[in-house]
Amino acid sequence: MADLQDELQPAAEAGELPRLFEAAPQPSTSGSAADAELLERARAILDAHPVADGYSGLPWALRHLPWYDLEVGESAVDTDVPRLREGHVGALMWSLHLPGGIDGDRAVGATLEQLDLVKTVVRNHPEGLRLACTAGQTTDARNCGRAAVLLGPAGAAALGDSLGILRSLHALGLRVLTLSGVSWASVAGLTRFGEEVLREMNQLGVLADLSGASEATTRRTLAVSRAPVLFSRSAARVLRSHPANLPDDLLAELGAAKGLCMVPLTAEQTGPTVRDVADHLDHVRAVAGAECVGLSGTYDAGAAHPRELGDASRYPHLVAELLRRGWDEADLALLTWGNVQRVLRESDFTARAAQQRREPSTATIAELDG
Repeated sequence: MADLQDELQPAAEAGELPRLFEAAPQPSTSGSAADAELLERARAILDAHPVADGYSGLPWALRHLPWYDLEVGESAVDTDVPRLREGHVGALMWSLHLPGGIDGDRAVGATLEQLDLVKTVVRNHPEGLRLACTAGQTTDARNCGRAAVLLGPAGAAALGDSLGILRSLHALGLRVLTLSGVSWASVAGLTRFGEEVLREMNQLGVLADLSGASEATTRRTLAVSRAPVLFSRSAARVLRSHPANLPDDLLAELGAAKGLCMVPLTAEQTGPTVRDVADHLDHVRAVAGAECVGLSGTYDAGAAHPRELGDASRYPHLVAELLRRGWDEADLALLTWGNVQRVLRESDFTARAAQQRREPSTATIAELDG
């Protein structure tokens, strides 16, 4: 816990941080002095506790562009380095999800192509981006003035029902896997092989993403997993009925398990205004707890966004709205940065402990599920 408390303090390497957060202050959208003051307070908080964004669809969006330069700026997408700096984004998870209809061996190959693309993009933008796999590496990237790029979530179909492929993807940097859309993680829940996949994920340090998973899969994963789980794109179903949003009983269970619900900034799941998004954040915090709520921009994933949150530069406006509602700096620090760091740290700790107890699994789906 001491590590987490240290993490939530302003970084000692203050001289390096302006490289990431040097954007000039923007005028308040309302024009009032009170709103301008809230926006300045939001930016000051984000200087110390930047956003760890739980879902970016940028890799697939970039596949369809003939040319781009994210360090100069790219108007064809919602995310580039200047907007990450203006939005005070210190880390983000780049989705490796594939369009519907790609499965089997094609899914494995397409995921490997996505991984290769991400590494190429990061390598070609060294002044703004840096690959990271752990909480420590995300902090190092932030302190060097880069946005840390974490690989995942990927779809479960990317495994091709092979634990060996899971280990290979982890070796290539994968850190989050969505448990849905396959025979072993379906509406019926996790099969015996599905539970073995989850145990292997725990041993490797690959986080389970349950956004879009069935309720049966979700509940069984919460029962079996020794590492925290996350929902990369889920809000409160009581406020907006959407299949990926969570009912209060599941939010309470997630809070008890110290998992993480990352609320998406999309009009479909949270509503058309920044106030709607803030309503969901208020509700998830109230039901699951301040240590179990995070942010998921869901930019470049084909979704419409609230009017005030149109791209990755707009996070200060959301934080200003939360300040208006009385959120204190400690809870905001957890929301933007601390909770993701905690989950990453606990996943790594669980993996190291599991590796002392258990050899890599050689089980197959045929052996366990018949």
